[in-house]
Amino acid sequence: MGSSREKHATSPNDSYQRSMRYIFKPTSWIFGSIGIWPVAIRGLGQNAFKISIVVCNFALLFAIVPCALYVTYDVKDINIKLKLSGLLGFCSSAMMKYLVLVIRRPKILRCIEHVKSDWWQVKFSSDRDLMLKYASTGRRLSIISATSMYIAGFIYHTILPFCTEHKVNNQTVRPLVYPTYSKFHQTQISPIYELVYLAHCVCGYTMYSVTAGSCGLAAIFVTHACGQIEVIASRLKDLPRGKKFGQSSDVNQRVASIVKHHVRVLRFSAAVEDILQEVCLLEFASSVFTMCLPEYYCIVDWQDSDSVGLTTYFLLFVSFCFNMYILCYIGELLMEKSSYIGSICFMIDWYQLPAKTVRSLVLVIAMSSHPIKISVGRMINLSLATFGSVLKTSFAYLSFLRTLVM
Repeated sequence: MGSSREKHATSPNDSYQRSMRYIFKPTSWIFGSIGIWPVAIRGLGQNAFKISIVVCNFALLFAIVPCALYVTYDVKDINIKLKLSGLLGFCSSAMMKYLVLVIRRPKILRCIEHVKSDWWQVKFSSDRDLMLKYASTGRRLSIISATSMYIAGFIYHTILPFCTEHKVNNQTVRPLVYPTYSKFHQTQISPIYELVYLAHCVCGYTMYSVTAGSCGLAAIFVTHACGQIEVIASRLKDLPRGKKFGQSSDVNQRVASIVKHHVRVLRFSAAVEDILQEVCLLEFASSVFTMCLPEYYCIVDWQDSDSVGLTTYFLLFVSFCFNMYILCYIGELLMEKSSYIGSICFMIDWYQLPAKTVRSLVLVIAMSSHPIKISVGRMINLSLATFGSVLKTSFAYLSFLRTLVM
């Protein structure tokens, strides 16, 4: 028995640092640049994240307010109003998500420390492999989300504005990503134009970082919870033999260890839902009401033979769809895995356990009968069915727009 345990056991810090870098690096880069992730910078210290938050909020307001004034007072064409309304809706939802993340920052840091603590306490290589399997899934989802958002955003901010001619009163004006109110004439004068354009790019980077980072963070946290559930399932399968319980030979102590681990996962999942519920609500509302607009822009640009605009809006639509799909997929995965523990209790060799121990498993079954869920503002549970509803609603709004405008 001792040699078997030595075979499975590994040093707690054997690969801890490497695992943490592997799991958190994409999201830490994204959120660290906008002040959500803890980043230590010499000379700035604890004020680094405060500076990032102030700069990002200023850039968002600097783009949103003049653009809103332009849409309200200057624009008369309905198609331009629709395009800019979609842009303003996305900007506003991104700013609200950013404010929610700033407010929830202490809770986010506690969840990060919880994940690190779980990895630090790994004693068996088999447990680490299970956790790494789900951590890799979360990492891949976060990378794909960030890549799609940044590519679409890069084209939208650096290529699309310069592919169309901008004229006001028969005079060509230099393009800006977010149009400004006509009273602000100074924006066309150097170096004010360059500073405004730079601020617009910072605004765009902040929006796409908030959207991609929040989806990536949700994926990492939820897949970590799924990995912990798999570890619990492996403990349940090994309950009669006790090879994965270290020095614990008492079966009642093994059950107590499983219940304690299960409760820890439930508390972590509740903390993650508390962090994500407002973000998911804003993402859900934004997807329902603004996802139809890139679809509409694609139709208009297709009719106008505008290949750059068509490509840009198609990439934005794919990015919005994929981000919503990530949230719904991880919600579905978490519900499936959390109810999986109850099924495992039925399938283990429970008949080899004492009668009192078998009765103790009823508590685990009862807890798993209410699967863990990620909700949209505690109103709608995120699942693949929810994603289908979002897509159907967006196409319904698209049909309404075409009927109204075309």
